[in-house]
Amino acid sequence: MLSKIYCAAVLGLDAFIIEVETHIESGLPGFTTVGLPDAAVKESKERINAAVKNSYYQFPLKRITINLAPADIKKEGSSYDLPIAIAILSASSQVKLETAEQYIILGELALDGTLRPIKGALPIAIMAQTNKNIKGIIIPQENANEAGVIPDIDIIPAANLTEVVDFLNGEINIEPVHVDLKKLFEEKNHWEIDFSEVKGQYHVKRALEIAAAGSHNILMIGPPGSGKSMLSKRFATILPHLTLQEALETTKIYSVAGLLPHHEALMANRPFRSPHHSISDSALVGGGRIPKPGEISLAHNGVLFLDELPEFKKNVLEVMRQPLEDREVTIARAAQTLKFPSNFVLVAAMNPCPCGYYGSKTRACTCSITQINNYLSKISGPLLDRIDIHVEVPAVKYEELSHKKDGEPSAAIRKRVIAARQIQLKRYQGTNIYSNSTMTQKDLKKYCFLDEESNAVLKQAIETLTLSARAYNRILKVARTIADLSGSKNITIDHISEAIQYRDLDKKYI
Repeated sequence: MLSKIYCAAVLGLDAFIIEVETHIESGLPGFTTVGLPDAAVKESKERINAAVKNSYYQFPLKRITINLAPADIKKEGSSYDLPIAIAILSASSQVKLETAEQYIILGELALDGTLRPIKGALPIAIMAQTNKNIKGIIIPQENANEAGVIPDIDIIPAANLTEVVDFLNGEINIEPVHVDLKKLFEEKNHWEIDFSEVKGQYHVKRALEIAAAGSHNILMIGPPGSGKSMLSKRFATILPHLTLQEALETTKIYSVAGLLPHHEALMANRPFRSPHHSISDSALVGGGRIPKPGEISLAHNGVLFLDELPEFKKNVLEVMRQPLEDREVTIARAAQTLKFPSNFVLVAAMNPCPCGYYGSKTRACTCSITQINNYLSKISGPLLDRIDIHVEVPAVKYEELSHKKDGEPSAAIRKRVIAARQIQLKRYQGTNIYSNSTMTQKDLKKYCFLDEESNAVLKQAIETLTLSARAYNRILKVARTIADLSGSKNITIDHISEAIQYRDLDKKYI
């Protein structure tokens, strides 16, 4: 007796079909799985045996061979439980094979036959949509909303093995799940925090607005309690809402990582990731025997907030240099090389010294020059060059803290940010560039022309601060964003002067 059932696996962020071939023959009872299964797949035979019997079906007491094809790709995880069970039941004539072959079947089995959620449902649904031979996906109920955002494919939610068998045999009808994306975005596009809660710090808010408008990385330096963390956590609230394409990209990453909450359909808000400074380099950029996305990929299309920047290990900070430039990270292993997107805005915060009060006008610094230099030396010049905007965050005065009037709300700031982004989208239409921060050298020459007066000011700043060529490019990009916020077609001396002031920390601290 022979049967073939389809399931799927995820490699990186892409899914592909796996064929579950089952052969049952007479002989001593046995259960063998081949096709490079990992430990979780090998152990599935015990779960499948118990689930089939507890669901009141006959488990064949014969020699069973399961082949997971293609056989040269490592199979991992527990999502193969359900398709293997259905393959055995179809080979033993308990399930209609002609119906089962039309679906991709996925799910982990509990011993009583209940289905448990899996990872990677969204990329699997995207893949299935493009396969004309696949009618739909049979999937655990907890994953149904996640896969249901993809149109033109039937997403069949099931609670247990019995429901799946009855559905395939035509004994019950299960309505496919389809998610209303418009309604979903309307319900989810909101934040519980707001910029109006921040007192004072108007120049820092201005810098954050510029960073949001052009997707520029930003570093805030100031004493403890000045509001750096508070401002950073509200940065995502002034970014434009996710588009559907961005939401799908972000959700795929969370789905593969197993971080998408059960019953959630989509990541409707921009992600905000804030890893602790004890994080390892592989946890930050991604890794593992079979590579998984790290924090910089989980922050894709959102914000990566690194608080207490010098407290991170230096090697951890240095591994971000390439992803900050390329907007993607490449993870190479002996068996395979995978790429994960990492198009995020870096928001970093730090104290100016170990005690936090170097340069403060209200409290004396207790650190020695050696301590300060050692503290700041953890941030290398090449990394600092990749951060477009540096801004000082002084302690907030009592008059501002006690002021009863709220500050400007996030919605008002976001409106200006969206207007600037629209200008950029129109400017770069037909290219792979979506914001000023990703302009190439060719684009800088085309869109960042300076008149003689502006050029003279920039030349003086470069020579005085001895800035690098990369810092020069960053100043032009920030100036272009400032001009977009003001609705100006050309970069003026005011725009270039404001952009330069966001680089003066290059020599003041580091």
